[in-house]
Amino acid sequence: MIYPHGSSDKLPYVTMGSGSLAAIAVFESRWRKDMDEEEGKQLVRDAIAAGIFNDLGSGSNVDLCIIKKGEVDYRRTYEEANKKGVKQGNYKYPKGATSILSTKVLEVEDVMVTPIDLERMDTA
Repeated sequence: MIYPHGSSDKLPYVTMGSGSLAAIAVFESRWRKDMDEEEGKQLVRDAIAAGIFNDLGSGSNVDLCIIKKGEVDYRRTYEEANKKGVKQGNYKYPKGATSILSTKVLEVEDVMVTPIDLERMDTA
């Protein structure tokens, strides 16, 4: 794995993205060298689900890509881990349903920005 900033890793597994910390924890605790394909798919599914449920920016679907010699099997939406609920009612309100108690418009004057001197942080 070569990261965008240039560093590299050589591991039996790689994670990336905003949910990667949760996913790597699953890999570190459960990965074994002699896993069969089904165990591997379950481990990857659990790692992705950990990322989904522990990070709001990680989406909702588990997708797998199984790579074998001469064969690639894409499992798009292998599992929908975080299904959206069904709306319970009608959330459209008629115009005027929320009353306006008062209205006040203020004029904004020009704002003068004053630069400040910053002190450099000692990095030694």
